[in-house]
Amino acid sequence: MSTSNQLPTYNLKAVVQETGLRPDTLRAWERRYGLPQPHRTPGGHRLYSQHDIDMLKWLAARQDEGLSISRAVDLWHSLQQEGTDPLQTNTPEASISVTTPPPFTVGSAITELRRAWIAACLAFDERTAENILAQASALYPLETVCFELLQKGLTEMGEGWYQGEVTVQQEHFASALAMRRLDALVAATPPPTRPGRILVACPPEEEHTFSPLLITLLLRRHGWDVVYLGADVPSARLEFTIATARPQLVIVAAQQLHTAASMLEIAHLLNQERVPLAYGGAVFNHLPALRSRIPGHFLGEHLETTPQVVEQFLISPRQGWPPPAVSQPSEAYQQTLAHYREHQALIEAHVWRLLKDESIPHSRLANANMKFARNIIAALLLGNIDFMGTSIIWVEGLLINHQMPTEQLQRYLIAYRQAVQTHLDERGKVIRDWLAQLTLEGVKGMS
Repeated sequence: MSTSNQLPTYNLKAVVQETGLRPDTLRAWERRYGLPQPHRTPGGHRLYSQHDIDMLKWLAARQDEGLSISRAVDLWHSLQQEGTDPLQTNTPEASISVTTPPPFTVGSAITELRRAWIAACLAFDERTAENILAQASALYPLETVCFELLQKGLTEMGEGWYQGEVTVQQEHFASALAMRRLDALVAATPPPTRPGRILVACPPEEEHTFSPLLITLLLRRHGWDVVYLGADVPSARLEFTIATARPQLVIVAAQQLHTAASMLEIAHLLNQERVPLAYGGAVFNHLPALRSRIPGHFLGEHLETTPQVVEQFLISPRQGWPPPAVSQPSEAYQQTLAHYREHQALIEAHVWRLLKDESIPHSRLANANMKFARNIIAALLLGNIDFMGTSIIWVEGLLINHQMPTEQLQRYLIAYRQAVQTHLDERGKVIRDWLAQLTLEGVKGMS
């Protein structure tokens, strides 16, 4: 192979024009399959070689012949392991041998099935996605399919959305298919064999229901009587629900900072009713310090252990009472929260004035203000502004993910800091200091 073919020469735009592949496709192949592996400039930009371009054309040609991208990548690696340069062969016999049999055999790995399911979801191919789930269910235990295919598949889709490689529509399509499968499995569970009842729900404003529905399925398969309340369960009239259902345990799952804060009201109501609370969710895995703020029992970081944790929890009557002691927000934090809420509208109006000449769409700026405010309030309610994070990348995730370019986000944060400095006095010092640290980190990251 010529050394010149390996020189990193072409930028992403040139590769897109040469191969006809979309930028998000190139990034997805690189992240999932390690092909290609472009050089990175000091500024983080990708540079591709001629060999990279030829490889991409080869993979695209295999797709045109009927291979999935995962199988095309496997074929590339297989030829290399045999000492054959894939670019020197048309591989017609390889294409025929791979595409002739059914898509998957009895020995197919669950990871391969997961990749194929994700690919089908990205293509909005419902029939293929359902067939893959059916075959996985025939080959593996239900729990394996739920955790290794559905849960990890949705996690990969979510990461792809965060990176801008998966659209909201693709992510929602996959979630809908996964939820439909879980709904069917829950409906097919046998009657309970254990005494007592468990309620499972999402706190107010929490719309991510995969984890609590999977918890419901696991607990029902272990014989528990579980009532699933669904997404965005309001705190209002919770006393009536408790009095009617008479649960021995309530399980609540939160995936976001502001919904973890909304869990506090549920926890206090359950405390009044002397009903134990167990909780979990992604945000408590990302921010373990949050666990010391919720007056309940943490279920652990892994969903698959939930039945065992619940069984230990309920093995003796009233084991979960009283709830563990938690750290309460300081008096200074309570004053900061009240002060911020009082001036929130003025701060946001000031931000609008400062950014009126910027090219930020109206809906994007309104969305940023809404998300920023609710997460600041959540951090104050939970007693630690650092739950908001001091990394601009983390805050970008809290705000709007990839919908606002980093440079635009930096200008937004600077404007928000100026508005806070104008409208909050010494009672808002904790917010002012945090914003100063955040904007400084953002400037360093851009330099």
